[in-house]
Amino acid sequence: MLKLKRLLAATDLSAPARHAVERAALVSRETGAALDVLHVADLAPLDRLRHLMGNSADELKQRVLETAEARLHDLVGSLQNHYGLSAAAHVAFGSLLAELARAVEASKAELIVCGARGESFVRHILLGSTAERMLSRAKCPMLVVKQAAHEPYRTVLVPVDFSPSSVQAIANARLVAPQARLVLLHAFDLPFEGHLRYAGVEDEVISGYRRQARQEAIQNLKALSEQAGLPPYEAHIVVQQGSPSTHIIEQEQEADCDLIVMGKHGQSMLDEFFLGSVTKHVLAESQCDVLVSV
Repeated sequence: MLKLKRLLAATDLSAPARHAVERAALVSRETGAALDVLHVADLAPLDRLRHLMGNSADELKQRVLETAEARLHDLVGSLQNHYGLSAAAHVAFGSLLAELARAVEASKAELIVCGARGESFVRHILLGSTAERMLSRAKCPMLVVKQAAHEPYRTVLVPVDFSPSSVQAIANARLVAPQARLVLLHAFDLPFEGHLRYAGVEDEVISGYRRQARQEAIQNLKALSEQAGLPPYEAHIVVQQGSPSTHIIEQEQEADCDLIVMGKHGQSMLDEFFLGSVTKHVLAESQCDVLVSV
């Protein structure tokens, strides 16, 4: 099985973002991957104050930088104390998205870890526009942390639709949570069921088609497990009829999952710069952490 080698945790130094850094530390400790912690300071507002404050704006800018560096090094020091690992601290200045992309390329990080909310988080606006842009443009998987990190992931839900991203999602789940129990979920709809009912097809016949579709889905899940290299019976298989968005959230609660791993898009991918509708729904409505594959 492949192993995770390096991950990058991004933090705005807020309390919720600390959960993301601590989760990154747990993943680093469990997998043996090296950890970098990045804080990007946006100094543009201070630059715009220069014409009002004169030289004092530069002094304020310097204080902001010194404070950010001190807080980040304190955070990294706490990781050493609590998790027994050494993380590299990095402070960058400029656009978050640009600096994050630059840091990922420079460090060759295989996973980005960030918090679901920062100081300006609004619950039902999909994690905020910045986080959505980060997810949409990420060139490596991104772990969005929602809960405080107390222990390694134990139960991971992987929704699959048999698109190419399904195998990658399973692989990413094993990279981040090598000891966790996997739950593979597929939600299906019976094609043209409405047309069949309109045409007067009997319920018994439609039920037979449903059973057939379910059996095909089960066989496809078993084949997918083999393709992904999962040992027999290592993953629990769940097949449900209906909306994927609804069943993912239901299964998260029913199986007491602490992580959901899914792709940016499914079979209906339209554009690499937009998240799929199911992924958006899960990011907004799930209680547990979400890893978005690429």
